[in-house]
Amino acid sequence: MATDDQPKVRRTLQLRFTLPATDTTQLVAMIKAATPFYQMFGKAEVRLLQNVDDPAKFVQEIEYEADQGWELNRQRLASDARMQTYLQTWRAMFPGALEIDVFQEV
Repeated sequence: MATDDQPKVRRTLQLRFTLPATDTTQLVAMIKAATPFYQMFGKAEVRLLQNVDDPAKFVQEIEYEADQGWELNRQRLASDARMQTYLQTWRAMFPGALEIDVFQEV
């Protein structure tokens, strides 16, 4: 989706969730398998953070650089079939709330 001829914007997508157990094996495997999906955002870097005081709580951060025009149309992305499938997989894995925020550096 990203091309080299358009202005870029840098964003950080955060997904916050709680797992019913602290075993991260399945979660890490899913994140690795989703690498091609993350590249849909453009140049993407992904990391998973586990709360040291409450190991059942996690934050996944996806830092990406996308075409400015694509970024301005995030509503269209939200309705993309690939995005919907990805979010359904996340929601099926995590019985609790899944919080999603997009940030920009100031």
